[in-house]
Amino acid sequence: MEAKPRWLNVLDILTAIFFVAAVLLVFVYTPMERTMGQVQKVFYFHVATAWVGMLGFLVAAIAGVSYLVKGERKYDIIGLAAVEISLVFFFVAIVMGSIWARPIWNTWWTWDPRLTTATIVELIYAAYIMLRQGIEDPDRRARFGAVYAILGFISVPLTFISIRMLRTIHPVVIGSSDPSAEGSFNMSPKMRVAFFFSLFTFSMFFADLLWHRVRMGKLAAKVEELRLKVSA
Repeated sequence: MEAKPRWLNVLDILTAIFFVAAVLLVFVYTPMERTMGQVQKVFYFHVATAWVGMLGFLVAAIAGVSYLVKGERKYDIIGLAAVEISLVFFFVAIVMGSIWARPIWNTWWTWDPRLTTATIVELIYAAYIMLRQGIEDPDRRARFGAVYAILGFISVPLTFISIRMLRTIHPVVIGSSDPSAEGSFNMSPKMRVAFFFSLFTFSMFFADLLWHRVRMGKLAAKVEELRLKVSA
């Protein structure tokens, strides 16, 4: 195995420092929201994890296009890594949303447009993993995965705009919100600082995890290549 890059070590350290700083900003620096109280602080991590989920699915779509154009295996590895990481982050976002919703909506779950579309996105990319596992040939698997990642990404912007185009109880904190939304609030300057810092921190966290996962993916690809040569 090749030595761990120095810049990856630097990124590991910076990610840890920024993550601790983000937690302190959320729980110490930001004021308590007047109506929702302590549970509102879930918001900073809920949005950040959802953002990372969507970011990873975008990376997978771009990697899919790159693979179809250039045919290089590294893009398939990047696409798979991005989807695996984003699946976890998007699931965490859904769970955190339920924790936030329980005291605000008086229920853990409701088939609101945002929640419904988010669930569909999670299932679409879970099916992506299952599709890949059912294909033995690496080249064929990479082609199918690339096409699927590109088409699957259509569901991501639909999730983002669902609360802006449909009548929903899910709040829109940035931009105009449906007046019937429950749990909406206006961010104070300190809240904005913590919010955007959390987005940046989780983006850095994603980049760090992606780099690690791609390195593992390259090793897995070499092992698979050797296995195919032995079985041929």
